[in-house]
Amino acid sequence: MKEWKMRPIGYVRCSYSGTEQVPKGLGAKHTMEGTLEVFPEYEEGLQDIEGFSHIMVVWVFHHSAGYELVGTNPTDGLVHGVFATRSPRRPNPIALTVVELMERQGNLLRLRGIDMLDGTPVLDIKPYMSSIPEKELRRGWLQEAEKRKANGCTS
Repeated sequence: MKEWKMRPIGYVRCSYSGTEQVPKGLGAKHTMEGTLEVFPEYEEGLQDIEGFSHIMVVWVFHHSAGYELVGTNPTDGLVHGVFATRSPRRPNPIALTVVELMERQGNLLRLRGIDMLDGTPVLDIKPYMSSIPEKELRRGWLQEAEKRKANGCTS
């Protein structure tokens, strides 16, 4: 089986220094602002990105070790498969976050909605272009957890 070696294209800079600082669970709001510093050799690839309001950032859970295929999720306290969660304990410790692109200044992207730690390695950036109508989206167990919370149930 072929393996791929990936290397960062840049790093996130923000004031989160530990995972306990990042909001988690139902109703968590991600309002942290910071920058994504793209390495100068990749700056040309940012051409025209400033026309997008939101971007998807592919990044590495660089503080994570090992993985669990199933585990208790802090959002609802129930067991779910790792591929149905945003758990950092994954076979490949990569993540995807949609953030607001507030401004571009050369190789620096100013972002809002960061859920990463300062120094997080970034593997890729893509423009956010969802064409799925909201009425067709399904949010699985998370939607059920939100309903339970709205109805006053804790689990």
